[in-house]
Amino acid sequence: MTPRRSVLLMAHGTPSSLDEMPEYLRLVRGGRPPSPELVEEMRHNYGAIGGRSPLTDITLAQGAALSARLGPEIPVVVGMRNWRPFIKDAVEELAARGANRIVGIPLAPQFSTLSVQKYEEAARAALPPGVEFTPVRSFHAHPRLVAAFAERLAEARPQPDEEIVFTAHSLPRRVVAAGDRYADEVAETARLVAARAGIAEYLTAYQSAGRTPEPWLGPDLSDFVRERGARGTKRMLVVPIGFVCDHTEILFDIDVQAAAAARDVGVTLRRTQSLNASPTFIDALEDLARTS
Repeated sequence: MTPRRSVLLMAHGTPSSLDEMPEYLRLVRGGRPPSPELVEEMRHNYGAIGGRSPLTDITLAQGAALSARLGPEIPVVVGMRNWRPFIKDAVEELAARGANRIVGIPLAPQFSTLSVQKYEEAARAALPPGVEFTPVRSFHAHPRLVAAFAERLAEARPQPDEEIVFTAHSLPRRVVAAGDRYADEVAETARLVAARAGIAEYLTAYQSAGRTPEPWLGPDLSDFVRERGARGTKRMLVVPIGFVCDHTEILFDIDVQAAAAARDVGVTLRRTQSLNASPTFIDALEDLARTS
């Protein structure tokens, strides 16, 4: 019998209210309770963007857009690693709907052992007997993803005096030193998007580093903005190529935190729109769903 294909879209997850923050952070931290200071900090960050992240809503919208492309014969379900709807529940739902082959697509274009691999492990742990799991480990160079980011960049109409800064989520340096290919894939995505958009010169920075004392990939975006401002830069356009939708890493870390750093040094900072349910991005997801 031909396996019935289905699609699991996997993302990080986010609490739906500030009251859920302690439990959410406990899950993010692998079961370790967060400190009261961390809970308060994250509540403050979420409060600055309206009290909740749109991550779940947008991911569900991406899933609905993909489902409309694939039709009823290929069910699509969303699962989150750290909050509801959990990956485990999504896998069980697909199995209950008769799927015996699940294509797992992480909504993170570049592979990392700390993100994409964790999503894959969560899905495999939930698989019932007789269900096959096919993971998409990376799509950082997929032509339609590159086109989607290039479209957003073109829509922003970069000005001649604007510095273009591609960004992605930071990782501990030890992870990259141990062989994680994430930083190389971020650099490749940036190169391809710049070429597609006709951008000859660009910079790269990282954002959203964890709250640990160990070294993380850099330069940190906010520090980088201050440094460039001190050197005379007046305008910067941030292009977040490590993210595919609006959430706290975009709405707080760029729109609030990095924007404040820019104001401190007299830099005008703006960013491209997130992909969200961009038809070109959904094209990429459809291709991954059909060919993986």
